[in-house]
Order: sequence, then structure tokens, then C-alpha cells
Amino acid sequence: MSVGSTSEFSLFFHVKPGHADAIREALRALQKSPGYRPGDYDLPIATIHEARFVLFDGDTRLLFATSFDGPWDAYMEDFASKPLHLFDAIFRHVEGYEGLPDLAAVKGFIMSAQVTASAYARNYGGTVKEIRKAERVNVAFQQVLDDPVAAEALGHRALKPLLDEAAE
Repeated sequence: MSVGSTSEFSLFFHVKPGHADAIREALRALQKSPGYRPGDYDLPIATIHEARFVLFDGDTRLLFATSFDGPWDAYMEDFASKPLHLFDAIFRHVEGYEGLPDLAAVKGFIMSAQVTASAYARNYGGTVKEIRKAERVNVAFQQVLDDPVAAEALGHRALKPLLDEAAE
């Protein structure tokens, strides 16, 4: 399902018996990797809004859920073009995984586990690129607001809507 330019993506896997602890360890390693650490906002796949893995049903099932900008095929090509060793370390512990040697294998594996959401909503608009730009503009604007030399320029009536918004 899509909302604006963003699509949801949910995968459900069966965990190989006795492999839940190995998945947890692989997920800990993923969370310690650049771009995936909590607070890092430079994910290797730049169109991802967020992603999560969840072990459930007594550690017999694994959910991977994410949302991303653009069409599914572009997301898959972007995913498959990145180093996949971190994901390989996770997925090798689920049934049906035979490695990800090429884009066709990635797509086949993903499609075998993908379930479209019954409902999907977002609380904000914009692509990841647009949101990151808005954050950079906000930081720059806050610097301007903090600069005493800018007070005269900021007093211009054309800037009133911007200053009113910044005051909230």
C-alpha cells in the first residue's frame, strides 16, 4: 500500500528451529553498524523512512517491516546493490533462504514472504530527501535566529509568516 510517494512493506518469515538467539545476535550486530545505529540517519538505502525486525509467536516467526519512497522495483534494486552481509546474517536463520546472489534471488525471496498491509497511514508528508532537507533548513534558520546581526533583516514584514511558524 502507498500513501503519497511512500509505500509500506511487510515480510513474514518462519524461523528455523533453535535459531532465534542467532537472529537476535545478528540484529544486535546490525544495530551497531553505521547507518543502522539508533540515532544514525544515514541509512545505506536512502529512501527508507524506518525499518524494524520483530520476533514473535514464541520466537518462531520474524517480521521485517519498513516504509520507503518510490516504486517497489527501485527499492529492490537499491537494496540488492548494497552490501548484503548484514541481512544475510539475519535471513540465513529463516526457512526458504538460500542466499541473495543476484537481484532475481532477492526479489524471489522477498516476494515469498511479502504480505500487503490491510491498512497503512503516515503522520507526515514528504520523501526522505525532502524531510532531510527540511531538517537542514531548520538548523540553518535557527542559527540565523540566534545571530543578533540578523535582527534587522528578520524584522521585515515578508518574513512574518516564517517567524510566526518558528515561534510555535
